[in-house]
Amino acid sequence: MNNAMIAIDIGASSGRHMLGQVKNGRLELTELYRFPNGAQRKNGRLCWDIDRLFAEILNGLRTARAQGITPRSVAIDTWGVDFVLLDAQGRMLGDAVSYRDGRTQGMDEIVRRVIDEEALYARTGIQKQPFNTIYQLTALREAGELDAAQEMLLLPEYLNYLLTGQRVHEYTNASTTGLLDARARAWDWELIDRCGFPRRLFGPLSQPGTRVGALLPEIAQAVGFDTQILLAPTHDTAAAVMAAPLEANDAYLSSGTWSLLGMELPAPILTPESRARNLTNEGGAQGTIRYLKNIMGLWMLQELRRELCPQTSFAELAALAERHDGYPGRVDCNAARFLAPVSMAAELRSALAEGGYHAPADVGDLAACVCHSLADCYRAAVDELEALTGRRIACLRMVGGGCRNDYLNRLTARALARPLTAGPAEATAIGNLLSQLLHAGEIHTLAEGRALVRASFTLKAYA
Repeated sequence: MNNAMIAIDIGASSGRHMLGQVKNGRLELTELYRFPNGAQRKNGRLCWDIDRLFAEILNGLRTARAQGITPRSVAIDTWGVDFVLLDAQGRMLGDAVSYRDGRTQGMDEIVRRVIDEEALYARTGIQKQPFNTIYQLTALREAGELDAAQEMLLLPEYLNYLLTGQRVHEYTNASTTGLLDARARAWDWELIDRCGFPRRLFGPLSQPGTRVGALLPEIAQAVGFDTQILLAPTHDTAAAVMAAPLEANDAYLSSGTWSLLGMELPAPILTPESRARNLTNEGGAQGTIRYLKNIMGLWMLQELRRELCPQTSFAELAALAERHDGYPGRVDCNAARFLAPVSMAAELRSALAEGGYHAPADVGDLAACVCHSLADCYRAAVDELEALTGRRIACLRMVGGGCRNDYLNRLTARALARPLTAGPAEATAIGNLLSQLLHAGEIHTLAEGRALVRASFTLKAYA
């Protein structure tokens, strides 16, 4: 398998090692290894167990070796905004705190003292979210926890560092921090200085497809082979959008724990109108801008399942929601109250009562409410995109795990009153693999990669 590649795709609830090979003009995918993930309370904070995640990465690579696979390359993607700090000896300082932790409460007010939100958006183009890296770093600065820090690595960069010993910063993930100049696509040093962050934390940025390095000798010995680590679009949404089978005037919906709905543009939109509608400009593959809106996504269903019916599969939960399709209650999925509630069910019940809806009878009513509310949010986001870009969206291309929720897909197509396609479900891993193919010279453009996706995977159409 000398042409085999491995995409390590780590999400907030699980991670997986996906083997990719091109055979007869098709990209073939095989899941090699899967492991759970989730934030846990540690030292009073909601944290990622970064040591366990790294151990799982090694376990997955050993699994590949046990199957006789020596990949020619490996690349990692995760979510955005979260990071670790390194000391002068390159050791991790503190914990890998989750974006859902409450340490950023009130930090937006502190940042506003040095730059107002209008000016901040005009520089960075990033949607205001309480967990953005700029607010996380402000919390650490206020607590005096940046003084000993020598460098910041976003989570996939840190995992690459553990594998190779090389500290390489990647553009698409860095674009989520709220600290990049959206036009220059580089660190905004003036903003960094005004925020009081040491410049030493922010290393030079590299593009997806860049070689990070070979495995450290001790890592190669531990997994049973050597290989090269490449930069994928290390932000999972950037990877997923890379694999979206977009055509002219299409929009994408990366559907997972979060729903990211947007369009691929050549340049950012930094207008006051864009800021007022809370759209974001994040870096994409090959010089593109992902102009999108963050929507709470399947997190709400995940939490309902965890809390009320953990033995029920997601497919069964979707079927149950459809049987309760007549429940009229709707909520604003983007409300901050749903970001990290103690009880998602209780928060939904409270929001529905405040909206004047009769109380949901059971989890079926709650799940139906979430699915209908998400479809309404998607329709509103499409309307905003069309107003701000001046382009009529021809088709919505849904990718990611949410593709499997047929009920939600049908509700969305009906709400949008335009075509929708669903697939591929493993878009993030596929985008990761496409970046490795670009590095290897087996494809040369983003368009070639998307043509390979269309040739390799079945898309389900909804009208």
